[in-house]
Amino acid sequence: MLKRSIQYIGKSSLLKFAITGVLNTVVGLGTIYALKWFWHVADTPANVIGYIVGIIFSLVVNSRWTFQSRSSLLAIAPRYFAVILVAYLINLVCVKISIDMLKINSYLAQASGVVPYSVITYMASRWWVFRQPIMTE
Repeated sequence: MLKRSIQYIGKSSLLKFAITGVLNTVVGLGTIYALKWFWHVADTPANVIGYIVGIIFSLVVNSRWTFQSRSSLLAIAPRYFAVILVAYLINLVCVKISIDMLKINSYLAQASGVVPYSVITYMASRWWVFRQPIMTE
C-alpha cells in the first residue's frame, strides 16, 4: 500500500505541486508572520518578502521534481517569474480587500490569497512554464 502511494505521488504533478505548495506556504507565511511579529514589518512589505523567499525554493523544486523539467533554470525563469508576478498581484489584491474592505485580521488576510495564487501558478506552470516540447523526428 505504501509503495503504491509513493508510486502515485511520483506520477502526479498535481499532488507533487500540492506538496511543494504546502512547503512553500509554510516557508512564505512563516517568513511573513516572523517579519510582522518580530520586526513589526507592515503587511505589504512582509508579504513581498515572504513570497520572494518562496519563489526560489518553488522554482527549483517545481522544475526538477514536480514537472521534471530538463530545461535550464535560467531558460525557464523568465516565464516562471511572469507567472509568479501575475499570481502574486492577484494574491495581493485578495489580501488588501480582506484587510481594507472586509476588515479581516491581517494575519488571516495574508492567507486569503493563497488559493488563487496556487491555482494560477499550477495551471500556468503545467501548461506554459514547464511544458515539454513535442519531440519530432
